[in-house]
Amino acid sequence: MSRVGKYPVPIPAGVTVALQGRTVIAKGRLGELRMDLSDDVDVEVGASGVAVKPRNDSVRARTMWGTTRSLINGMVVGVSSGYSKSMEINGTGYRAAVQGNELVLNLGFSHEVRYPVPKGIKITCEKPTSIKVEGIDKRLVGQVAAEIRAFRPPEPYKGKGIKYENETILRKEGKKK
Repeated sequence: MSRVGKYPVPIPAGVTVALQGRTVIAKGRLGELRMDLSDDVDVEVGASGVAVKPRNDSVRARTMWGTTRSLINGMVVGVSSGYSKSMEINGTGYRAAVQGNELVLNLGFSHEVRYPVPKGIKITCEKPTSIKVEGIDKRLVGQVAAEIRAFRPPEPYKGKGIKYENETILRKEGKKK
């Protein structure tokens, strides 16, 4: 029995969840998200929320039960309040700026790194050393943040690079004389 899947997904005010065939559609004040369902689960939209049930007792059905419930919950939260990831840039001369539909990063390379902002994502830079990635799709926000971080991940000696705001870098001791 899934400990996650057995609880219905609560639907907050201002959000509507509909089922069209094998597709779940969540609409809210921030936008609309769609997800195709697996053949191993059934979904029921009721007054108390969205209930997910496995179709049979196979291992795959029980696995997809909790996963589907979690994905639907992510959709509902995304269209109602959205997701964001904050990042910090550490290093002398390292900075970021948004120019048009591109994020321009100066990360100590001989060239500046230009990252095109995907559709459905909003990137802001309040300071030259901070980046905020916002959107309604949890997976896409995390993927974009990971791609930006991959341009210059933090190094363990001085901590230079791009890191998440709440990330701690395990520091190493430098060379000894």
